[in-house]
Amino acid sequence: MVTSPAPTFRGTPVVPGVAFGPASLVRAEVSSAAIDRFDGTAYADADAALAAYDVAVQAVADGFVRKADNASGAAAQVLTASAGLARDKGLRGAVRKHLRAEVDLLAAVHAGVDQFVTVFTGMGGLMAERVTDLHDIERRVVAHLVGEPEPGVGLPEAPCVLVAEDLAPADTAGLDPRLVLALVTERGGPTSHTAIIARQLRIPCVVGVAGAMTIDGGRSLLVDGVAGTIETDPDPTVAAARVSADAVARSALASWTGPGATADGVPVKILANVADGESARSASTAPVQGVGLFRTELSFLNRQAEPSVEEQAEIYGQVLTAFGDERYVVVRTLDAGSDKPVAFATHEGEENPALGVRGLRLSFDNPGLLDRQLAGIAAAAAETGTETWVMAPMVATVAEAAAFADKVHALGLKAGVMVEVPSAALLAHRMLEVVDFLSIGTNDLTQYTMAADRMATDLAHLTDPWQPAVLQLIAITAEAGRQAGKPVGVCGEAAADPLLACVLVGMGITSLSMAAAAVRPVGAQLATASMDECEDAAEAALSAADPVAARDAVRALLV
Repeated sequence: MVTSPAPTFRGTPVVPGVAFGPASLVRAEVSSAAIDRFDGTAYADADAALAAYDVAVQAVADGFVRKADNASGAAAQVLTASAGLARDKGLRGAVRKHLRAEVDLLAAVHAGVDQFVTVFTGMGGLMAERVTDLHDIERRVVAHLVGEPEPGVGLPEAPCVLVAEDLAPADTAGLDPRLVLALVTERGGPTSHTAIIARQLRIPCVVGVAGAMTIDGGRSLLVDGVAGTIETDPDPTVAAARVSADAVARSALASWTGPGATADGVPVKILANVADGESARSASTAPVQGVGLFRTELSFLNRQAEPSVEEQAEIYGQVLTAFGDERYVVVRTLDAGSDKPVAFATHEGEENPALGVRGLRLSFDNPGLLDRQLAGIAAAAAETGTETWVMAPMVATVAEAAAFADKVHALGLKAGVMVEVPSAALLAHRMLEVVDFLSIGTNDLTQYTMAADRMATDLAHLTDPWQPAVLQLIAITAEAGRQAGKPVGVCGEAAADPLLACVLVGMGITSLSMAAAAVRPVGAQLATASMDECEDAAEAALSAADPVAARDAVRALLV
């Protein structure tokens, strides 16, 4: 009798590494028995039910804050944001509205969350990715109401491969890399919270794996975080050899000390993405030549009123001080709107915020907002003496780039723009006539180029930065920089992919900016390839029919 081969699953690889172990399936829900026993109509009135909701929400938010206090970097930021979302007044208002319609408490909570899910899904982008957070908050609130422990990923008793439909930030941030060998999820994309935190924890991760939850618990899995494959029931000897070889390779990566360069000595600046003074101080200890993306808006997500110029200067100065006078910092002006609402800047009630008034566009009817931020940045640069470049997000036309550059140049600073909108890539040569540098934000560029929401699991193959159309736009932008003799960097998640980093350098990208955890793997991979090999890899990727073929072709050349 001929036996059929064990199935191999495939998804989008987001954290490189090879792992082998038994599957542990995560189905974290509140028990139906506890929900059935709970009488959501037993409260004296709607106000009493809402008071119970408030107590449960505060407990959930406090739990997120405690976890954030024990985390760092992206994990801490995501958990803090989840605490804020749990306490959101709009969500509370939605629950109160349903309670007053004589709905029982659990039904009101579900209806309120469902209302926000609809809104966030319609907004697209990173806000749509927060739908997972909303469902997680609902489960935790319900658990408190019915008297059960909060659901979530339990601490594994033995090393395993965690398989889930999706993971909430609170679960991902608390994972122990010594016990969780790899992560496999059915949902999510390269910029999901699971991917971001897994990258920080350096846990091999593959997302968007169709059929992952059909895998039997305990079944042996070999996860390849470079190829994006999950092999079931592999030969144990072969699997162990692959894991061992990967461990040796990763150990070599950890010893890389910079500076960034190809194997034949062509320099490539390796930079860090930071959000505030704390993350900047941490990143400054890594072998980086500065900051390629200072996300200023992340310092203001919880602010109701715009900070003064002096207060902004103090905040920016913390980041600039961390890098002194020997390295430089690229400051991005407020990328508020859409998925990152800032109370004092964001327009409300937009039908399609992802394509609406966000980033630089906020200054069109409120120029003072940008002027005051630039004044704060200039003051911080003068006080610290750190070389400071400034770039604007969501630039679509040359006129926008020129107007922004004039403001920045008047303050004696270098001016650049983000290439996130396809029009900016297509007009890169003209953009470089008015600005000093370009920085490609591959997350938004991919989403806008492929017209695909990053939260749509069914479209995860389209939101992959290895898409040939996205790579073509990057190549156009890089070539414009080469002809103009001006730097063109990449600061999106694509820069954190060691193989894709080589492709980008082969196209002519001069700097790569990423989370500090990705610096050594990217720098070390780049150091193994000559510029000729990087150019061959770029040509192979650009010629491929799809992301899978592109990865396979580049891996064959460089690994």
